Amino acid sequence: MSGGAQIGDILAEIVEEASRLILPLWRSGLTVHAKADESPVTEADRRGEALILKRLAERFPDTPVISEEDASEFGTPDSIAERFFLVDPLDGTKAFVRGDPHFTVNIGLIERGRPVAGAVAAPPSGEVWFTRGGVALKRQIGESNGAPVRARPWPKGEAIALISHTMKVETADKLAEQYGFDIREPMDSSIKLCRIAEGAADIYPRHGPTMEWDIAAGHAVLEAAGGSLLTPEGEAFAYGKATEGFKNGWFVARGR
Repeated sequence: MSGGAQIGDILAEIVEEASRLILPLWRSGLTVHAKADESPVTEADRRGEALILKRLAERFPDTPVISEEDASEFGTPDSIAERFFLVDPLDGTKAFVRGDPHFTVNIGLIERGRPVAGAVAAPPSGEVWFTRGGVALKRQIGESNGAPVRARPWPKGEAIALISHTMKVETADKLAEQYGFDIREPMDSSIKLCRIAEGAADIYPRHGPTMEWDIAAGHAVLEAAGGSLLTPEGEAFAYGKATEGFKNGWFVARGR
């Protein structure tokens, strides 16, 4: 199956199933473990990933998968096929642990370095964003279809930037001067990319480290909605950086 109309729908079904598994564990007092890099991981991350990997193996048995928790435990491969999935079963684990609602379930399909299909679910709100062909759609978990979403043109004087909760004020001031946004909203996880895709915000400048699985699904949705995710120099953002451990450089996500 190629990167056509049906893949995003299948990925949406999988992230919804994972969301239903994860949501009862939110605010349930789960034990938080520390990974090798000291970042947190919970049973929700692990159970969600196991389910997603099982479903992808059933539906796409010939397509390799790079997933966050597996990569954290066993490392990443030195090379990867031109076509592969990137999975983050729970992006925003720190928010999840705090009891905040900004965490997501993510699956993105990469072909020749580009995100061609993806689905993102936000379990607390039940929102799901996904691609279908060249269009981005949104629905609630349990709905069968979805309504198209579109990134908005830059609203002069009212542009909203989504930034990390932990960003220092002086850093945000510098970014505002550099990119020209007017309003700041702190938010965690790949939901930032989806908010831009649906026209609820305008820019997400990320001058810091991320991994490919953090953003691939949201990137696919954003591009299908007419937005962009580029390097700060305006160049295409590449995936499949196996020799770099699938680590990302800086990027800027924008609406239209």
